[in-house]
Amino acid sequence: MTSLAVPNSASAVAAAASTTAAKAAGSGSASSLTQGDFLQLLTAQLKYQTPNNPADPTQLASEFAAISTVDGINQLNSQVSSLSTSTAASQIGQASSLVGKQVAVSGNVLTPDANGNATGAFNLAGAAQSAEVTILDPSGAVAGVENLGSLTAGQQSFSWGNGAPGVNYTYQITADDATGAPVSVTPYSVYTVQGVNVSGATPTLNVQGSAAPLPVSSVQTVLGAAT
Repeated sequence: MTSLAVPNSASAVAAAASTTAAKAAGSGSASSLTQGDFLQLLTAQLKYQTPNNPADPTQLASEFAAISTVDGINQLNSQVSSLSTSTAASQIGQASSLVGKQVAVSGNVLTPDANGNATGAFNLAGAAQSAEVTILDPSGAVAGVENLGSLTAGQQSFSWGNGAPGVNYTYQITADDATGAPVSVTPYSVYTVQGVNVSGATPTLNVQGSAAPLPVSSVQTVLGAAT
């Protein structure tokens, strides 16, 4: 009569673990183990458990929870990675669309181009009966004055053509309403976007007149194509 050998719990589970470990070794990383691999180990543990010493239900529940947690983390990591890739591509596309255009950021700097022309922008809190721009050179001396006349509330811009290329000027704006009361003004520095820098965590803008790239998030408004 032929006797049948019944595998014990330790050897069966060890065999399943060996198979799973071989799979991980073949793929080069234990992080590649799937939920199915964990279930294979658990099934072997249940199938070949010792009758006189069955598996502890509390321990099994803990193992099920661990399997669920690992699988959930893997799915979450995959979703986050996909979202990050999508967001980065969107940011690069947004930044690329600004190349060749003039963008306004917080500040009051005027940057003349090679022909000495500079553009400034600002926002008026209310309508102005009269508005005037005073341009200052790096020493603080007055380099020019522009009378802008009456303006409506909201975003406005102006041009100045007497600058020196390579010199950064600043400007001040005074505006009064019809009663002579001052109107609040928010100035902007205007730069021409020359390219996109993607070497950092998020894309930045390379602009004419500034050695430091500008974060895309710093752009307050887009004036349009540079003239």
